Amino acid sequence: MTQEELLPLLLRKEERAFTMLYDMYSKSLFSVISNLIKDREEAEDVLQEVFVKIWKNIETYNQSKGRLYTWMLNITRNTAIDKLRSKGFNNSQKNLSSDNFVHLLDDSNKLVNRIDTIGILEFVKKLKPKCVQIIDLLFFKGYTQQEASDELAIPLGTVKTQNRLCMNDLRNFLKV
Repeated sequence: MTQEELLPLLLRKEERAFTMLYDMYSKSLFSVISNLIKDREEAEDVLQEVFVKIWKNIETYNQSKGRLYTWMLNITRNTAIDKLRSKGFNNSQKNLSSDNFVHLLDDSNKLVNRIDTIGILEFVKKLKPKCVQIIDLLFFKGYTQQEASDELAIPLGTVKTQNRLCMNDLRNFLKV
């Protein structure tokens, strides 16, 4: 089933549409969440929250502004970032054992593997190195544009412009 076929079912709140939506997108959305939230249980909770938000807010999706998947990715990313920034989550992370962080040492090429898990590795490879850096900070590490500006030691306006240009380049690669 395509997005175009699924959308009317979602708008009518047909139960089978939710199941199809979950089957089609849960793995890729979970991958995005897992890149931000390393604790699997917390990531699964966020995934559940994401699907509830998608279901409850599907009428706000506007096809003229972009693809359904892009809209869902934004909800996913924002929900994961909100979770990371929440006081309760931050307090719970203070008492984690080192076992939760072993995976950080196992993989020296994290950016490539993370991008590959959501299927856009080949497209990102075509971007300029600065674009890869900005996309990694903003979309995979959950930085705000101001935090990316500070990290890269470049003006905030430059980060915003570069992000827009990089996303346009990525969109153009995806159209081909």
